[in-house]
Amino acid sequence: MNGTPRGLRARLSAQLHATTGGLPAAYWYLWAGTLVNRLGGFVVPFLTFYLTRECGLSVAQAGLVASLHGVGAVAAGLVGGALADRLGRRTTLVGGLWSGAAGMVLLGFSRTPAEIAVAALVAGFLGELYRPVVSAAVTDLVPASERTRAFGLLYWAVNLGFAIGVPLAGLAARSSFRILFLADALTTFLYGLLVWWKVPETRVSRPEPGARPSSAAPFRDPVFLAFSLPVLVLAIIFYQGQATLSLDLAARGMSSAVFGGVLAVNGLLIMLVQPFASRVVGRMRRSSALAGAAVLTGIGFGLHAVTEGALLAALAVGIWTLGEIVQAPVKPSVVSDLAPPDLRGSYQGAFHMLGGLAAFVAPALGGWVLQHWGSRVLWGGCLLLGLAAAGWHLLIAGARRRRIEVLHAETPGLAARLE
Repeated sequence: MNGTPRGLRARLSAQLHATTGGLPAAYWYLWAGTLVNRLGGFVVPFLTFYLTRECGLSVAQAGLVASLHGVGAVAAGLVGGALADRLGRRTTLVGGLWSGAAGMVLLGFSRTPAEIAVAALVAGFLGELYRPVVSAAVTDLVPASERTRAFGLLYWAVNLGFAIGVPLAGLAARSSFRILFLADALTTFLYGLLVWWKVPETRVSRPEPGARPSSAAPFRDPVFLAFSLPVLVLAIIFYQGQATLSLDLAARGMSSAVFGGVLAVNGLLIMLVQPFASRVVGRMRRSSALAGAAVLTGIGFGLHAVTEGALLAALAVGIWTLGEIVQAPVKPSVVSDLAPPDLRGSYQGAFHMLGGLAAFVAPALGGWVLQHWGSRVLWGGCLLLGLAAAGWHLLIAGARRRRIEVLHAETPGLAARLE
């Protein structure tokens, strides 16, 4: 009976429900808006190309503009999270998305180097305000036991949209780069419109009259800071896949076409595995999942020290991609576990700042090590740092467990299930 088409459909339906079922409608509107927004995320992947080819900037100037965009994104994490706690999720989301659309148009119509630099900083800031707010809203909407699955599906939407959007951007750029800016702004505006239309206010704790939630609280929280250290280290390792891996493999004779195929393993695995892996990872203890992800990350990048051919390089990419798949939904879930209800936005904002900081530090640090010490030291260092991060995650699990017991005293046994 199980081998019949009806039995097969029943099993597939059960698997689909286990993967996607039980999440509130408001979450799915946020998921759909994220997908639409990433489908139109045209500009950032082509920004330096646009600046050098269409605006006449030098490579150095284009790199500076891209860095300014990143600086704006780092600041947006802190400000967006703080506004989410003070003004509410819905107001901050709609305002951030619509102002982000305006910032993208401003960047697209700027012409002089000074105008472009200012517009890039503004666009990076306004365009990233919404990210910690979405994470705070998911925390509000989804029970602690289901957050890993919810964040995993959201991460999948980001990558799915990016995988589809970048080829579309390449086609659109043949006609006009200005189309990229307008399309990016339009999808961001539509996301804000969807939130305004369908997503209610999710904030569960409002500040007392006259009280101001402290957005600096995460930076005074030793448990959060202890968790942030290995997260930042692993983010710096991951960014080597974008910053230095291509340089090293090219120096060893790999063509750009072959490297593109090697790196495609990352996107392909995320597309195929992420939705189902999040359900499995959600049943693991957070500390075990984070430690396992760190080990996979270290081993994957460490293998690049001996990758002399495309197949071994692809295997290495596959291993560290599995680490990415495991840790991506767990990290924001841990932040949700650690944050007091009235500071969820601020904690998620501080967490999102780590990614921006890693993106700023990783290229310069990796390039310096590669130039002065060579690829074996670079990738061997990634291996050692990954293993050290795994041990650190296990070491601090007790502190996280005690925090959960205090914040979620109304749910006995939750800390033991999560950590």
